[in-house]
Amino acid sequence: MFRTLLSTSRSSRAAQLSRRRLLLAGCACCALDALPVLGQTPLPAKALAHLEAARRAAGSDLASYWVLSYVIAPDPAVRQMPVNELMNLSAPPPGRAFDNLCFVGNKWVSCWAIPTSDGILLIDAMDNDAEAEHIIDPGMRQLGLNPADIRTVVITHGHGDHYGGIGYLQRRYGVKAAMSEADWTMVETKLEFDRPDWGRPPKRERVLRAGEHLLLGDTSVEVLSTPGHTLGTVSLLFDARDGKTTHRALLWGGTAFNFGRNPDRLQRLDAYIEATERVRTLVRERNVEVFISNHASYDGAVDKLAQMASKPDRGGAPHPFVLGQGKVVRALTVMNECARATREVWAA
Repeated sequence: MFRTLLSTSRSSRAAQLSRRRLLLAGCACCALDALPVLGQTPLPAKALAHLEAARRAAGSDLASYWVLSYVIAPDPAVRQMPVNELMNLSAPPPGRAFDNLCFVGNKWVSCWAIPTSDGILLIDAMDNDAEAEHIIDPGMRQLGLNPADIRTVVITHGHGDHYGGIGYLQRRYGVKAAMSEADWTMVETKLEFDRPDWGRPPKRERVLRAGEHLLLGDTSVEVLSTPGHTLGTVSLLFDARDGKTTHRALLWGGTAFNFGRNPDRLQRLDAYIEATERVRTLVRERNVEVFISNHASYDGAVDKLAQMASKPDRGGAPHPFVLGQGKVVRALTVMNECARATREVWAA
């Protein structure tokens, strides 16, 4: 009942499975550290109820978030791809999702650039210096952006696939790193995850605080505290411009439940549940219509950018990144209900 969503054809099913292979490895910086599933042990009734609520919210169009249920109810048809395989996938072309939001990442981990009238705000720095040099740098230039204009790199959370390339950017362009207090402390003391092919964490610079606005030229980006994935995960709220139209956009900073072996795993899930509830209310209040991730397998960024490149004028079709408030609420509901279901199992 909870293994998979309905698909309309064999090809769409294959596409879903391909996306889920990316998700199972990509969503969890180091998914191997998750708490082992319970085999064939029946799930608690409350967990099943939350999974059913998540399935209903996911429908047929948000399967990328339903994959969070696999922590406790895995799909046997899906193979987890090792991180090193994902890191070696060829990078897609960079692209503009909006006039002021550019994608310069790869299929494994996203890097977003927000150009302003007084420089560029970069969101995350990928895995290592090589990716920063050979993907971020030329990708920005291909889109008409000068990496020397980067003022700040916001690190959404303290895992190496998001800060790993900061060293190159700092040495080459003198950029400043910004991260939450909790995650600065974590990378300074004991890394949750590490890999030899990830760059080293930066030295403490700017500390991000919940509710503050990052002001750069004509742009204001609000910092939201959304802990769970790490204790200090932050998400970002800003205006995305599409010609004369402006949409409120939310970039979610950390999605997966990759802390299953941590002694504080239940508290982390509680924080995640609270954050998704709080931000879901904010989405309704602020009419947030765009939901962006820092892993392209969640938001489908690579596919959406390819779609936009194939039809630059869109021919009157809806903007692929504009989901509408209702769908953003549904995505957060899937995340919330999967977290609740996982908590019921881990607490049993």
